[in-house]
Parts: sequence; C-alpha cells; structure tokens
Amino acid sequence: MTLALVAMSHSPLLELSQPPAELAADVETAFDAARKFIVEYDPELVVVFGPDHYNGFFYELMPQFCVGLAATSIGDFGSTPGPLDVPREVAQGLAQAALDSGIDLAVSLRMEVDHGMVQPLEILFGGLTTVPTVPFFINSVAPPFTPVHRVRALGEALGRYLSGLDKRVLLIGSGGLSHEPPVPTLETAPAHVVEGLIAGRNPTAEATAKRRANVIDAARRFAAGEGNLKALHPSWDGTFLDQLAANDLDAIDGYTNDSIKELGGQSGQEIRNWIAAYAALSTVGPYDMTYRYYRPIPEFIAGFSVTTALPRSAD
Repeated sequence: MTLALVAMSHSPLLELSQPPAELAADVETAFDAARKFIVEYDPELVVVFGPDHYNGFFYELMPQFCVGLAATSIGDFGSTPGPLDVPREVAQGLAQAALDSGIDLAVSLRMEVDHGMVQPLEILFGGLTTVPTVPFFINSVAPPFTPVHRVRALGEALGRYLSGLDKRVLLIGSGGLSHEPPVPTLETAPAHVVEGLIAGRNPTAEATAKRRANVIDAARRFAAGEGNLKALHPSWDGTFLDQLAANDLDAIDGYTNDSIKELGGQSGQEIRNWIAAYAALSTVGPYDMTYRYYRPIPEFIAGFSVTTALPRSAD
C-alpha cells in the first residue's frame, strides 16, 4: 500500500547513563514526535535496518547484509531480551527481492540482534512484538565494508518489494550519526580481544560487566572533554541530513568508506542503515522529511538524530 519512515540514533548510554534533565527531556521530545507519527500511520509491518556491535555477528563469518527469518534479542546494555515477531514469508520475500536485483545477502533462522535494532522497537513501540518486524542487518562496524552505493541499491530493491505488499510498512533506520565509541578493532586490540571479535558469542558475566563499565567511563570522560575518542562532527551530520531531506541520494552515493571514517568516526558507518531506509522510501517517489531533530550529545557519544518521512503528497 504505502511506506513511511523513522530514522533514529541509538546508544547504549540511553539505558546506562543519567544525562542532565534538560538533555533527557529534549531527546524524549524527539522520541515523542516519532511515536506520534507512528500512531497516526498505524503500521502493519516494520522493517528495521540496524547494525550489530559484535554481539550477533562476528568475524568467523561477517556478511555485509543479512535478513532475519527468525530473530532473538540478546538483551545487551539493558535492552529487552527475547524473540521478535518475524513474519517469515515476508522476510523470505525480501531476501529473494534483493537477490533478484543482483544484491547478494545472507539469511538467518537464528539471528541474534542487539540494542542497535532493539532500542528503536522499545522506544517507538514499547516492546519487541507489538508489530510484526523483519530485522535487516547491515554491517556497519566490522571492516571491510561494501560501497555506499550498494547499500542504496539494496534499499531500493527492498522498497520495490515492500511497496507491492497490501500493508502499511514502516521502515526504520537505526544508528549514527557521527560517533566513535570505544569499539575494539582487529588492528589495535590485544589477542584475547581479537578472539572475541572473531568468535565472541555468549560472553561471561564478567566480560559483559567490564564492557558496560568501559562504555560508561568513556562517555563520562568524553562529556567532560577528556579521553581520546574522536570528536563529534555536527557539520558532517548536518550535510548528511540536508541531503536526505533534499532527496539527494546521488550525492550520498559519492561517500567513500574512508571519508565516512575520517569525518564521521569509526562508527559513522552506521549511516548505512539510514541510507537503506531512505532508499527504500524513495522507490515510491519523492518524499518529505516531516520531522527532524539533531543534537550533538557527548553524553551518548553520538551526533544524535531522529527523523520521520513520508511519500510526498500529490496535492
């Protein structure tokens, strides 16, 4: 029937930190706007594009794209654990649509998703099973990365399929914008940490607690202007949002993997999830960004944004 979109940042610090009251209220205002948009749209199906942070996908086998035919939240960083309500027939249709368009991808009957996909479902819907949801993993953390134009092509293939369904479909892009949290890399991590990046499923309680403490401490120091994390980049974030609002996906095609890392930080690659969602929406014609919130938030180690969008009215 039609498509609608919400794209939003996520952060483990939403669950773990206690930001100033003004900041918390400001972000909650943005979430309220997105929730109101969703209530008015009343989606029958959700497709969420999101990353993973070495919780469900590891270097033992790291796809660029993977659709969950069934999925479970691991419940990291205070997010809700448990199964998602995945409509398998739709998920399989999405996989076939991508393949038919020349986009190779993986499928999973045991996808494990983390806060990168779960937070939007919790924040926007209050839980994991309110609306049938297809989770779509886009590698945004573990180099090497596919070129950005392939992410757009993926989104367009999926959008063409979804727009042919007799359903109101909500696209969610989760991640970004500019940020570089303390995520280890193969090049710099010690051997025992590298092994966790390769095959780190089911970490011990001690390892989980250490990871949480590291993130909290890094955010505290970053907000205080200390530490060595890469600075947020509001002008880069703003240009990206302007290009999305202008329906200028051609300009975004020109982004390179290296430029994203240099300007947006190591985890700025998460804009891929926004690109896929907006590309899918673009298949039904020009769209309007109906709401836009942005604020650089050191307390969350993120250039933090929430947007909504709808196909442009024919009026």
